[in-house]
Amino acid sequence: MHYPALLAFFAALSSCATGIASAVSKYDPRSSHIDYTTVTGYFLQDEPATNASSFNTAANFGLINRTYTTDPTYDPSGKKTQWQRFANQIFWLNHDAPHGTQYKLLYIGRHGEGYHNAAESYYGTPAWNCYYSELDGNGTVTWADAHLTSRGVAQALAVNAFWASEIKNQKIPRPQSYYTSPLTRCLATANLTFKGIDLTTRHPFVPTVKEYLREGISGHTCDRRGSKSYIQSAFPSYKIELGFTETDQLWEAYHGETQVDQDIRSKAVLDDIFSHDHETYISITSHSGEIASILRGEMISCMIRPSGI
Repeated sequence: MHYPALLAFFAALSSCATGIASAVSKYDPRSSHIDYTTVTGYFLQDEPATNASSFNTAANFGLINRTYTTDPTYDPSGKKTQWQRFANQIFWLNHDAPHGTQYKLLYIGRHGEGYHNAAESYYGTPAWNCYYSELDGNGTVTWADAHLTSRGVAQALAVNAFWASEIKNQKIPRPQSYYTSPLTRCLATANLTFKGIDLTTRHPFVPTVKEYLREGISGHTCDRRGSKSYIQSAFPSYKIELGFTETDQLWEAYHGETQVDQDIRSKAVLDDIFSHDHETYISITSHSGEIASILRGEMISCMIRPSGI
């Protein structure tokens, strides 16, 4: 089964970056270096004892029910929610952080079921990998740059309801920045996830489309993105990063990138985001393979599984 997975992780970023111009879209690894460290003790998914096969992030995103050193002054009467107290803890961690260190919270979501997922389930993985995945579709259904199935739409709307509940009841910090893969299933999932949500006017849902947040590149046509013109027409409110080419220059039939290459790409896109985005709460909508790559880079156990929402 394919569901949009939800997870959050808390990272400290130590940077020795110098002289990075905010106008530059692509991060230049020659000009700076960023080290990422997962800050444990806050989320169950970051704990070694957590079983990835049974863990469900729908329970408050996995936020651990605990006290913080900042609680006595912020919440002496004990009336604040866990998320409110955690947000206050993050504020003071950043306030007291040494120069060059930032603390950020990432909300990472996987897309809902796409037609490529449904086709693989229908034909079976061996037949899918050996034949059908290289086609654009079967004459009835198209899975090249797959759109969401009706089930995938329902899954994304369930996540939307989850966010609405967390904001209303738990006072979870809303994302301040939004990023998405350029593949249609993620573009649509991001929109359905946050459409109609009570967001702040200062940080509206206007995601930036990032080329390198795409799924691991393979010869499967579902990994071939649409044109820049198509994305602009279908999702006119989205921002597209500078340097984004009109046609997909990375996908090639019968070829694919190695895991090492994907991990290098994932590190590059994170460096690009964090070198230019000074917000604390960041939303990323991507794919199971790409999320796993991001987490490998941060040395976090991969928990891309049904969210149970």
